[in-house]
Amino acid sequence: MVFCFKNMPTKKHYYDIISIFPQTIEPYLQASILGRAQTKKIVEFKAHNLRKWTHDKHHQVDDTPYGGGPGMVMMIEPFDRAIRAIRKRGKKNRIIFTSASGKLFEQKDAKRLSAYDQLIFLCGHYEGIDARVEKCLADESISIGPYVLTGGELPALVIIDSVVRLLPGVLGKEASLEVESHTEHGLLEYPQYTRPATYKWKSYQTKKIETLNVPPILLSGNHKTIEQWRNEQIKKRSQI
Repeated sequence: MVFCFKNMPTKKHYYDIISIFPQTIEPYLQASILGRAQTKKIVEFKAHNLRKWTHDKHHQVDDTPYGGGPGMVMMIEPFDRAIRAIRKRGKKNRIIFTSASGKLFEQKDAKRLSAYDQLIFLCGHYEGIDARVEKCLADESISIGPYVLTGGELPALVIIDSVVRLLPGVLGKEASLEVESHTEHGLLEYPQYTRPATYKWKSYQTKKIETLNVPPILLSGNHKTIEQWRNEQIKKRSQI
């Protein structure tokens, strides 16, 4: 599959993350491919402090759970206020709640979400969140795996990274997208190598010297056989 983005108008996409620790999010969004995408005005990232939408002097975002129990629960009201302030009218947007109990994120979801003008991420941290946030405020709940993290910030960054690289003009070489389009069909990319062709390596465990070679077929210069080898590796890695 080949993607062609030449002469296509680029619309701006907006990605908003609501968190009580926005300072942990911003550095990642400013670096590498994501940072360049923002510099090129393809995307706009904003990490919002949930405490901004509280009205008490302590900027409280949580309270004790109804029915008793340990810990605190993040309240629905600050999230609702934040969404109403951030959500862009007239834009195709989606509100995402990051949760270990959500639907497992896959490449096809990245493709689907890349069609939205604005994605808003609701991130909990430390404690639970009032169930009405997930049930009523969010359009969908997404998980990046069957494990528990300290907060929803990392899942939000994972999803954003996966989505943004699919946007027209983000990757420097469209050939990269052509190769990576295999993942839409559940296939894994072929292994890649670069110089040196031969590397003497001392094992960390046994201390034995080993010779690590690049597969000879990649050095042959025969593009047809190289392509065949790559397709075989894709099938093998994807267990087809």
